Amino acid sequence: MEGTFPGVLAFAFMAAMLYAGAILRMTVPVLQTFLIPASIIGGTLGFALINAGLGFGYSASDFVPFTFHFFTLSFMSLVLTGRPKEQLENHRYLSGGLWLALLWTMSLVLQALIGLAVITAYNAGAGDNMSAYLGMIVAHGFTQGPGQALALGTIWEANFSIDDAAKIGLIYASLGFVVSFVIGVPIARWMLRHNMNSNKNAELTGDFLRGLYPEDANIPTGRHVTNASNVESLAFHLGLLGVAYLLADQWLKLLATLVGDATLFGVPLNVFASYNLFFVHGLLVCAVIRAVIEAMSWDRFVDDDTQRMVTGASVDMMVVGTIMSIEVAILASVGLPILLVTVAVTVATAALCFGMSRVSADFGPERSIASFGCCCGSTGTGLLLLRLLDPDFRTPVARELAVFNIAIMVTTLHILFVMAPVLPSIGIPTILAVYGATFIAAGIGMRLLRV
Repeated sequence: MEGTFPGVLAFAFMAAMLYAGAILRMTVPVLQTFLIPASIIGGTLGFALINAGLGFGYSASDFVPFTFHFFTLSFMSLVLTGRPKEQLENHRYLSGGLWLALLWTMSLVLQALIGLAVITAYNAGAGDNMSAYLGMIVAHGFTQGPGQALALGTIWEANFSIDDAAKIGLIYASLGFVVSFVIGVPIARWMLRHNMNSNKNAELTGDFLRGLYPEDANIPTGRHVTNASNVESLAFHLGLLGVAYLLADQWLKLLATLVGDATLFGVPLNVFASYNLFFVHGLLVCAVIRAVIEAMSWDRFVDDDTQRMVTGASVDMMVVGTIMSIEVAILASVGLPILLVTVAVTVATAALCFGMSRVSADFGPERSIASFGCCCGSTGTGLLLLRLLDPDFRTPVARELAVFNIAIMVTTLHILFVMAPVLPSIGIPTILAVYGATFIAAGIGMRLLRV
């Protein structure tokens, strides 16, 4: 049985760091002042232990799979959750999700163009000949995370001789994750202080700052839908999520068989059946399951509060795993031009996300803070920042993020699946034209939606 322990102990390590982060948040005033979530505190502690050689024999790469699966589980669980009763019945999740997707699309192309401009200017000033595409890959590191940055960087290195593209893509992804919290958390605190959030359950009280309810709070934790003599209610909800995971896996295998080696406009269709896109297929499966539940009036078998707890716990574990999977060697190798690109992209992304919130008819603060997290880190980062303003996901923005994850596959299809893999072979004028037109079209679409 000894061979079965490594994976379980790696999970235990993550859970222990999350617990330690919660204790530190409760007791260290400076962490309360800046509203640092336990997942970030614990993840940073785990990161420090691993890179100090005190990580119980584990390396950063051991936590990458946990990050991927908890990210997937968090959004599948979110889609399985019903709509809170106090929400407006006519709220349009599709429109809200599309609005977020269009903002993300604007950010993607804007970041790439800024990266291109900064490296070009740096080369002119320093007399260097650094590839401008090493600036453009920032868009994939920031908006898509380490996995996509690594995949594209590897392709660019192998096929187009863009040296160090993969390593620099990972650097951007790591720095994007850092700045999303360095900037996002103080802004969220400012929004709370000015009472801009819609969910009034989030207030800057002493208990909120400590992250601990008082002993007599008597906060409800969900409704039991099963009798414990049969099965514990929490286990029952986890079972539903397990069914959805298995169905998504079987659907993905069927899809891979159906598309085979077919292509569309030169793009292999089997890329859409890749397990790297498992979360997209998982969202679709969960949407179908939820539709069936509502159509059959089986809502009584799914307690929304309990399901939200599953979602929140998955987000916590995902963030801990993400930070613990960062390799210090990558962060230490950052050079001046990469830092210049990062600063310029961060400023532009913040201006875009928080500026465009003004054209949102409803939930502007929640949408802007979530968008900033998505555009600098990942969708999970956006969800964590959103939780500062909407701790129990009472606003529709969390569910809009689930729709957003599917919508971006459409709004950026020509960028991510057609141009990005072969970008270094495309002329700069063509890139400027397509990316510029995409930015303008997405901006017009946002103005027209007015959600």
